[in-house]
Amino acid sequence: MRSLALKLVLAFLAISLVGTALVAVFAGQATASEFGHYTARQNQNSVIAELAAYYEQYGSWDDVESGVSFRGKTGSGRGQGGQGAGGGVALADASGQVVMGGIGYPRDAQLTAKEIAQGTPIQLNGTTVGILLVGGELAAEDAGQAEAEFLQRVNQALIWAAAIATAVALFLAVFLAHTLTKPLTELTAATRAVAKGNLKQEVIVRSQDELGELASAFNQMSADLSHSRDLRRQMTADIAHDLRTPISVILGHAEALEDGILPPTPENVHIILDEAQRLNRLVADLRIISLAEAGELPLTKRPSNLTALLERTVIAHAPQAQQQGVELKVETNADLPELNMDPDRMVQVLGNLVSNALRYTPADGRIILCAQQIDDRIQLSVRDTGTGITPDDLPHVFDRFYRGDKSRHRNGDSSSGLGLAIAKSIVEGHNGRIWVESQPDQGTTFYIQLPAE
Repeated sequence: MRSLALKLVLAFLAISLVGTALVAVFAGQATASEFGHYTARQNQNSVIAELAAYYEQYGSWDDVESGVSFRGKTGSGRGQGGQGAGGGVALADASGQVVMGGIGYPRDAQLTAKEIAQGTPIQLNGTTVGILLVGGELAAEDAGQAEAEFLQRVNQALIWAAAIATAVALFLAVFLAHTLTKPLTELTAATRAVAKGNLKQEVIVRSQDELGELASAFNQMSADLSHSRDLRRQMTADIAHDLRTPISVILGHAEALEDGILPPTPENVHIILDEAQRLNRLVADLRIISLAEAGELPLTKRPSNLTALLERTVIAHAPQAQQQGVELKVETNADLPELNMDPDRMVQVLGNLVSNALRYTPADGRIILCAQQIDDRIQLSVRDTGTGITPDDLPHVFDRFYRGDKSRHRNGDSSSGLGLAIAKSIVEGHNGRIWVESQPDQGTTFYIQLPAE
């Protein structure tokens, strides 16, 4: 049996059948018991009424044994062998003396106060004239047939009710099974489509329960897979483009030198060397990205002074900043603690951020590197007064090879397009986070937060 819908139908049907059978059994037993109690009470009331009428007619209990019609009634008495006249009942006068023996009480016996209290008083005009003792539940002579007919009708009604309940349960089971399995069927079909390479799949979210959450999670997974595929294709195209440019330059100049078209001057050799270095940087950045995504980027952590790292970064980029007419400085607090980090990797992160800021900061601009402690975290920032980033580009600045506003890229930019992606990977490898805040024409600030271990 491989169909989940059939399993659910049979499960619902089995539960309904068991429940209906139990209800029918208990209802039948309860009905029979209550009907027996009811007929016994009715019969006892008729006996009391007949005895009261007898006493009203004769004024005493003389010859009561032969003057009533219920002699011979049976019942479960106090003693199985103690049935006297009257069978399942005994009658005493108002003083407690037995005037009609039965159920273990012989005639003329005197009842105790407890026995009198357990009996049923027979009253006439508000006065107790006798006490009826019943050994069990009284049954009329025709009560057995009446009870059997009544119970038969009740059982027939229960059988019809059980049949109708089973039919309704079967209908509901089929409906519920279809309702529950339809989302799973849709998910199965969509999953098979994804397995065949059609990643852009979306199923209908039909409820807010666990199945609805599963459908939402599948839709999110499908969207993420499709987005990752698009990014991978774009990255492949970008890598091919970035590799082709320096290779074309190197091949063109090498062939021109070989054919004698270009003279082997230091300038022409420098062009080839410069493009080869650019190619080498791109390959190195790709290797770092691949190691970071695989969780295998090596980090050699040791206690490091943040102020020294910031100053080291400023010294490395000071010549370029002076050449562009950009002010580059450090602002830190003197009481910053040392952090357990890989200083070389962190300098690489700060260097990428400063290089990025220098590309988009005009002359007479400023780039400020800051460090401060906020609660249990250390926050680093690189703030510039450059052209800023548009709101559309802001969410994508850490994407690999992302190209937003093309006008923001200067001619001759030798960056690989992986610097910010590498910075993010290294920061996350230190259990930190990195983000950017910017407004067009109002500058950009990159923030890094690291745990103050």
